[in-house]
Amino acid sequence: MTTPLWCLAAVALLPYVCAWTGAYFKLRQFGTIDNKNPRRQALQLEGVGARLAAAQANAWEALPFFTAAVVTAHLAGAAPATAATLSAVFLLTRVLHPIFYATDLDKLRSLAFVVGFACVIGLFWISA
Repeated sequence: MTTPLWCLAAVALLPYVCAWTGAYFKLRQFGTIDNKNPRRQALQLEGVGARLAAAQANAWEALPFFTAAVVTAHLAGAAPATAATLSAVFLLTRVLHPIFYATDLDKLRSLAFVVGFACVIGLFWISA
């Protein structure tokens, strides 16, 4: 499997990591996890827990775009080293994004988002 595909597998796991981490904050704030209506409970979170719920949503939103870029680069036979670098940087930004979100470092979070977005555009660019 290529580096971009490994990166895609890792990026696909990140929303779950955010959810598991967010569960800790549900327990801390509410004393329990509402498994019957977890989304409603997530909307009631405050502070770090609320930011982790938002980071999880953002991780899900970023996944399809990165998936399309990796698959396009793979099918187009794009330069493997460039595709690997762009994918690895994207993965790094997606790991940092929820950390910056949880710690309320909004400017760094936005920077991570922009750099990650540029990596996805770069993957499409090298596929042309």
